[in-house]
Amino acid sequence: MRLDRWLGNRPELGRQLARRLLAEGRIKVNGATTLQAEREVFAFDRIESDERLLQDGPGGRYLMLHKPRGCVSATVDTRHPTVLDCLDAGQRADLHLAGRLDFNTTGLLLLTNDGQWSRGLSHPRHKQTKRYLVTTAEVIPPHLVAAFAEGLYFAYEDLTTQPAHLELLDQRSAYLTLVEGRYHQVKRMFGRFGIEVIALHRDRIGGLALDPTLAEGAHRALTEQEVALLRPAD
Repeated sequence: MRLDRWLGNRPELGRQLARRLLAEGRIKVNGATTLQAEREVFAFDRIESDERLLQDGPGGRYLMLHKPRGCVSATVDTRHPTVLDCLDAGQRADLHLAGRLDFNTTGLLLLTNDGQWSRGLSHPRHKQTKRYLVTTAEVIPPHLVAAFAEGLYFAYEDLTTQPAHLELLDQRSAYLTLVEGRYHQVKRMFGRFGIEVIALHRDRIGGLALDPTLAEGAHRALTEQEVALLRPAD
């Protein structure tokens, strides 16, 4: 629900007072003053009016992690380190993964305690794009651009991949942008043409790019604007 409507439905405010409070900068969401009447209100939001608490949300946590090689995209694993091992013990509580990366794939991985946000991020209906930097052992022939754009049929699953955008960088590296994330999909797509993927790195999800200042294994909190970038409009 939009913030102006949410406020206007509060019995202690009403629509007229809600509009005035917003216009005068007297509403805070998650500790920050906002004038945005159209912003969405979620269960994790803490909302205040003139220091009066209207909703005491538990506080959403949204982290960007530069996943290193050699760890699994899981919260618990008995054989290998997990991505949560990249965080201090006190930071791990209640977090789950919003998506996955393979064991030796590096790059952008998101963690959160907000299930609504992560479900929206991964739902196929929203077609959230993901871009990978692909490095191969063999030369990538130019005709793969058209082949990937058309989609590849995999008989085992009896499915055709969604159109993918391949941007050649040099003979053995390219950006590949997908709108789906099937099991080992990138490696299998290149493998169809006898090309081995020797390194895979995700640098972007939708409009969110991996912070170039983050070393492998490092993380930071997303800004409010970055969280909103990946929040479905509907």
